[in-house]
Amino acid sequence: MGIPDIRQLVTLEFEVYGHVQGLNFTKDTRDRCTKAGITGWVKNSKQGTIVGKMQGAKVEVDKMITWLSSEGSPGCQIERCELRNQSNLNRLDYKDFAIRF
Repeated sequence: MGIPDIRQLVTLEFEVYGHVQGLNFTKDTRDRCTKAGITGWVKNSKQGTIVGKMQGAKVEVDKMITWLSSEGSPGCQIERCELRNQSNLNRLDYKDFAIRF
């Protein structure tokens, strides 16, 4: 067991299901990602879910996955969080974390 490389960059797409829209979920996601140095984007989908893409240090992205999967914004009811297209990165594709419309 080695020491984790805090510089290991990862990318993934996520979709959060449940009662998650209309509760500042996208704003809270953006604020938490920005504070953690994660780049990418988030938006409300027409299907009533929250979708997005995160890129950053694996340790920070893992913390956000936990938040997206089980905690979320106050008042939300998360059913599940699906992750897709997970891979390692050499460099970030985004310069910041944005809310898309």
